[in-house]
Amino acid sequence: MAKHHFLNYEKKTQPLLSRPEFARRVFRNFAASSLLIGLSLFGGMLGYRWLEGLEWIDAFENASMILSGMGPVATMQTWGGKLFAGLYALYSGLALIMAAGLLFAPIVHRLLHRFHIEDEGG
Repeated sequence: MAKHHFLNYEKKTQPLLSRPEFARRVFRNFAASSLLIGLSLFGGMLGYRWLEGLEWIDAFENASMILSGMGPVATMQTWGGKLFAGLYALYSGLALIMAAGLLFAPIVHRLLHRFHIEDEGG
């Protein structure tokens, strides 16, 4: 296997990854993205449960809605709950962007790498 650099992406002078290696890369990034979203969801659920006393299903619903960018469902009643909801909403926006970046990075990299190879060869 060719030697790769930072984040295991090939340099522009290296050949395109084989399809099985590319599929493994996409799967690893999908797994990392899913882990980020799962941990973020669980953290949100814990916060809503602990600070607002929401039932688990309500905490799941609220955290899911915030994490997906749809907005809160339950109205926060406590100062701590309101602070958590605001900070969680800010975090969720960044987590969603990071998860999307992780998910699409291998595909975008492969496209750009392929265009570079075609450019050099043509």
